[in-house]
Amino acid sequence: MISYRDAIDCLLAPLSVLPSKTCALADATGRVLADTVTSPLALPSFDHAAMDGYALKAGASSRGGSEHHVHGSQAAGDGGHIAGAGVCEIMTGARLPQGFDAVIAVERTEMLQARPDGTPHRIRLHDDIAHGRNVRRMGTDVPRGANVLGAGTAIEPAQIMLLAALGVAHVSVVRRPRVAIICTGKELQTGPSAPLRDGQIHNSNGPYLTAALKRAGADVVSCETVDDTVHPYLEALQRAVEADVDLVISTGAVSMGRYDFVPAALRHFGAQVLFHKVAMRPGKPLLAARLHTGPLVLALPGTPMAVAVGARFFVAPVLRAMCGQGSEPTLRAVLASPQHPKPGLRHFLRATLWLDDSGRLQARAVDQQEPFRIQPFANADAWIVLDEQAGDCAAGMPVEIASLELATPLCLSAGPDFSP
Repeated sequence: MISYRDAIDCLLAPLSVLPSKTCALADATGRVLADTVTSPLALPSFDHAAMDGYALKAGASSRGGSEHHVHGSQAAGDGGHIAGAGVCEIMTGARLPQGFDAVIAVERTEMLQARPDGTPHRIRLHDDIAHGRNVRRMGTDVPRGANVLGAGTAIEPAQIMLLAALGVAHVSVVRRPRVAIICTGKELQTGPSAPLRDGQIHNSNGPYLTAALKRAGADVVSCETVDDTVHPYLEALQRAVEADVDLVISTGAVSMGRYDFVPAALRHFGAQVLFHKVAMRPGKPLLAARLHTGPLVLALPGTPMAVAVGARFFVAPVLRAMCGQGSEPTLRAVLASPQHPKPGLRHFLRATLWLDDSGRLQARAVDQQEPFRIQPFANADAWIVLDEQAGDCAAGMPVEIASLELATPLCLSAGPDFSP
């Protein structure tokens, strides 16, 4: 039996980043950047007003109480012009006229005289105005030529905003990992609307994996259900190989019972078994194999929470590695109730989260942790992860937590990494 950490190292060590393709920005949400994006321009692209008011040149003549003639008006979208004497009416986002270096807010002035059309002709300043006041300087957000997003960055709406502001129309993204799912079990009824025969259950693992993988950015090529015999499984495996998938995930038939044929079937197919059984709970019988002419195979036990753990803590790191993303940051919370995990096993516990009165994130393991129970999973907020050496865990100690989703929605990191 292999440790969880050794199992992950074994899985990830030989993986390489999938090929890249060019993608229109409008279609890039949820994709992963294949290359670092360098800014083609500065943001802001010119000095502009931070608020509605009057542009002027700071100095002795711009003290509070001074009076000024208003020469012209500058709105957002107007080109720059050379300023004359006095001040210039200016709107938020408008380019600062040449020769001016500060803006006074309109509410900090008094209009002394208006023109016939109602525009200001002469004003008085209420405040002294210093150089650079209320001006957004060119390049203070993003300098031209700066590395703004590194390879491996997931493109979400915030990244779309930045790239669009930079005028980036296309990006190089990693090809989506192609995944095939094979669910084993003659008891599985694949159609949710079909009546269950005696001894049958609805297949929940297939729909869960399909949804989780799509949410994580994978391309689910197929999701098949086969009975508990070797040949249908091998035929489904062959179809996955012919579909040129990167990863096959199977559920069930991987333990030690008479119908647990998957280990032998994979060896018959010519697969190299990387490991079988991981020191963890739930999901200990998990098996990983590499096909000589095809994809990686992760064979998960069929119990629902064993599938959920296998997906979150084995499939997710594999997908990240295929997309050129590093390991996830470790998130922690305060354990709200004591735990007594079995020594030598890594435990994955469904948990609820909340903030206490002092603002600390609390994590409480749900009461019913049996691996067949799906309802607690649907009501949970996160996983609590207790490593093999955790021992008795008292309430109040910090523990590792992980999101339920394969793609962590909380994007934390130590900072940008633009390494080639």
